[in-house]
Amino acid sequence: MPQPPKADPNTGFAWLRMIGALTVVVDHSAPLTDASRLTVFPTSWNLSPGYIALMGFFAMSGYQISDSWRQDPSWWRFSVKRVLRLWPPLLVVVLVTALMIGPLVSTVGLSEYFSARGTWGYIVHNAGLYTLQHRLTGVFDNNPYPWSANGAIWTLPMELTGYLLVLGFGVAGFFRRSPWLTVALMLILIALDRRFDASMGDPGHGGSFLQVPLGSLVSFLVAFSIGMALHAYRNKIPLSPFVAWSLVGLQIVVHTTKVGAVTLPFMAGYGALVLAFHWPARLEGYGSWVFGSYGLYVWGFPVQQLLIMAGANTQWTLTASALPLTYLCGWLSWRYIEAPTLSLRRYLPRAKPRRAARPAPTSDPSVGPRRRPDELPRRTELTERQPAVPAASA
Repeated sequence: MPQPPKADPNTGFAWLRMIGALTVVVDHSAPLTDASRLTVFPTSWNLSPGYIALMGFFAMSGYQISDSWRQDPSWWRFSVKRVLRLWPPLLVVVLVTALMIGPLVSTVGLSEYFSARGTWGYIVHNAGLYTLQHRLTGVFDNNPYPWSANGAIWTLPMELTGYLLVLGFGVAGFFRRSPWLTVALMLILIALDRRFDASMGDPGHGGSFLQVPLGSLVSFLVAFSIGMALHAYRNKIPLSPFVAWSLVGLQIVVHTTKVGAVTLPFMAGYGALVLAFHWPARLEGYGSWVFGSYGLYVWGFPVQQLLIMAGANTQWTLTASALPLTYLCGWLSWRYIEAPTLSLRRYLPRAKPRRAARPAPTSDPSVGPRRRPDELPRRTELTERQPAVPAASA
């Protein structure tokens, strides 16, 4: 029986990120309307679709960002690309929240609002990522979840840390000379994760670096390192649907045990990559409609807080009203912020192509030039047509 045609992996990654970002919006609807809840699932299940989506996001980023380095191993071009991807949408939502939404909904007067250190600190600290500030003077104070104007952005410094890991590995030449170090990194992070014992809704025992909880940081970097390792051994480790479904079955069996915390990032990360590389070709051609996942993510939380103020005070009314509005915000962010800023990459000087080595001379004219091992045919690799999108918050 012939296999159905598969889409370009970039298409699969884009669709999965959009679906995952929408899942995060749905999952946030529970705690935003009832602060005693962590997720849309019953507490006894100890399971969150948003948290699973997070693990998948970080694994996809680990794979895609590693591939970005492989395609262009320049530390400064890599850094510029990451800055153009991560900061513009974040700065726009932070500025709009602080300077437009804040004055309209704050419980304090305009004079007090604009003279408060917290108002301007919200802009400065969130632009710094590792110095995140969640409270904004008087904003959403009467909502069921008053502790953050945009709680979703808490994972962005963790995503940035993953970028720095790839940069460090790339500059040191580990991807090329010692790919096994990606596996070593993964094992070290797993050991730290078990020591810090972070979980869904619990940052664990690791303390914090500035405003970033180290326990949660390590948990998500486990998934990121899984993506790095799968990319480093992309020609040796198959992406098998059978293995992916087997991991799902294993996770169902062990998810209430301590083993479940170890297997979850493998299940979510490997499964996400399998889906991306087996995405049906009939879903290609919708690029501009599914590239807005990052914008949807960074706008989702404040939009939901505003909808609660407007009367959407139950989980399902909030979900129903938030999904179309956050999707629209994501599309507008992609169309008018992300795509224009990402297009600036074309002004980056390109690396000069290396000259191919001449084949060694041979006395036998019937013998053609031999291929080097790195010239053997490979499966289709990723392009940067759809850059990686930072993970969304659970």
